Amino acid sequence: MRVFIAGVMQGTRPGADIVPQTYREEIAQILHRFVPGVEIWDPNRIHPDGVNYDRERAKRTLLEMAELAAAADCLVAYVPEASMGTAIEMWQAYRAGVPVYTISPLTENWVIFTLSTEIFPDIPAFADFVASGGLAKS
Repeated sequence: MRVFIAGVMQGTRPGADIVPQTYREEIAQILHRFVPGVEIWDPNRIHPDGVNYDRERAKRTLLEMAELAAAADCLVAYVPEASMGTAIEMWQAYRAGVPVYTISPLTENWVIFTLSTEIFPDIPAFADFVASGGLAKS
């Protein structure tokens, strides 16, 4: 199973500031623990210095990650705050018929509730879902 981990990086921060990315490793560890043979597609690992790319490379990377999101078997989105890049990846996955599992308190946000297959309030709730075989049902 190929899982794309989408999630907030810059959010609403100006410049090159990014949100701590520790959530990505937490999600990856859960997936490795409970999903045999999982392949993780993590934009932050694929492009670890992406926030410092020039405009042309940044554009190519944004579009490349959106395409990759649509090619996954499922997408896990971590959205504790608004994230335009994550919204694009969620949209691309949704349009491609890829299940979107969202970890977010923003349950009233139209993008979140429209594009998500399932919404979890936090990472432990998502872990319980994965541990119970929830991803295998997608």
